[in-house]
Amino acid sequence: MKKYILPSVILTGLLAILLAGIYPLSLSGIARFAPGNGGGEKVLFNDRIVGYANVGQKFTADKYFQGRPSAIDYNASGSGGSNKGPSNPDYLKIVQNRIDTFMVHNPGVKKEEIPVELVTASGSGLDPDLSPAAARVQVPRIAKIRGIEVEKLYNLIDQQTEKQFFGLGPNKINILKLNVALDQIK
Repeated sequence: MKKYILPSVILTGLLAILLAGIYPLSLSGIARFAPGNGGGEKVLFNDRIVGYANVGQKFTADKYFQGRPSAIDYNASGSGGSNKGPSNPDYLKIVQNRIDTFMVHNPGVKKEEIPVELVTASGSGLDPDLSPAAARVQVPRIAKIRGIEVEKLYNLIDQQTEKQFFGLGPNKINILKLNVALDQIK
């Protein structure tokens, strides 16, 4: 019995030190080289923090680009999806309501032109990014409300698009940063 207990206690102690001490500290050290030094990238407007770039925000006014829907109403204290499958009737009603709402606010857009990410929530419920196509489909509405040339908004989207990282992943746009840049247009 002693033959099994002592190695188990030693292994447990070593793993506790490694996984509860060394590993988290090393990740914290690596995070210091990330934008925001591991505390999240703050987005400023008029020298005020308006949000964090790594957490989705809720924009409901038609004069702004809307982001991806959230199953948890953008509550950053916890993340999660709806856990409803794509064939769940309740989920299908929610998506249909989002499609209908989008079409009311964007009357010139056909149903098949709506990017799927504008009507489906992400797994975390906090996705801060959209594809350039999802931003572009909203341009006519924003141009009309703000009295800005459509071409100017397309250029803004191009300027705010984050390109692939070493050819990996999609091009994306952070909606909070895009809306802050939109507010800065005279």
